[in-house]
Amino acid sequence: MSAFYQEQVIDVQHWTDTLFSFSTTRDPGFRFQNGQFTMMGLEVEGRPLLRAYSMASANHEESLEFFSIKVQDGPLTSRLQRIQPGDTVLIGRKATGTLIADNLLPGKRLLLLSTGTGLAPFVSIVKDPDVYERFDDIVLVHGCRQVSELAYGEKIVEGLRGDELFGPLLEDKLHYYPTVTREPFRNRGRITDLITSGKLFADCRMPPLDIEIDRIMLCGSPAMLADLRTIFDERGFVEGNHSAPGHFVIEKAFVER
Repeated sequence: MSAFYQEQVIDVQHWTDTLFSFSTTRDPGFRFQNGQFTMMGLEVEGRPLLRAYSMASANHEESLEFFSIKVQDGPLTSRLQRIQPGDTVLIGRKATGTLIADNLLPGKRLLLLSTGTGLAPFVSIVKDPDVYERFDDIVLVHGCRQVSELAYGEKIVEGLRGDELFGPLLEDKLHYYPTVTREPFRNRGRITDLITSGKLFADCRMPPLDIEIDRIMLCGSPAMLADLRTIFDERGFVEGNHSAPGHFVIEKAFVER
C-alpha cells in the first residue's frame, strides 16, 4: 500500500502574494485529531516532494483544507502555489503532532498563539465542539506583519460566528485577537510583547496570565516559539507531550519553503 493518498484539489484561494489556501478531497480512511499535521505535497519527476502541513479542516469535515505560504524559489511551495482544481496532491496516511487537547492539563482558558500559517492547526481546533466543552474561554491570537495577511483567519472566524451550529456554541467563548507589527491596526505588536505586558488580556477584558487556569498551544515562526517558550518556562509553565500533559504544547513542524 502506498504511504500516500492521491487527492484531488477542489478549491484554491489566493489571499496575498505570499499566502494561499486550498481544499482537497478526503479519503474516508484518513483519520486525524484536530490540531495534527501530515506530510503533504506533489509528485515531482516521479518522486514525492513533501512538507509537514497542519490540517486547517476539522476531523468531522468531508474535505481537507490547508493554509500555505508561497516561496518563489521554495522546492515545494513554488510549485504548490500553482495548483488548480482537479490537480492531484499527495496526502500522507499518518497524522501526528503535539497540538492536541489531551497533551494539556485540565484548565479553564485555552490560548492559541500563532503567527503566519501557524494559524492552520488552530483553525481545526476552533471548529471542534469538544474544545468548547473542555474550556470556558478560547483565545485565538494570530500575529502577522501586514493587515492583508489576516484575511484568511478573519474569514474563518466570521464564518464560524455565522454558522447555525457553531455560532451559539462559541458566542461567549471564542475570543479572536488578530495583531500586526508593520502597519496601523486596532491591535499592534508582537505576541511576546502582548503577553508580557498584559495588553492581550486587558484588550480582551480578561484576567492576566495565570498558571492555574491557562493552557497554551503555540505554532508559528521558530523565533516566536523560542521567545514564548522562554517566557513560559520562567513563569513555571511545564511543556506537555504525548507521554505527560503539561501547561503548554509547541508544534515544531512549520513550512518555510
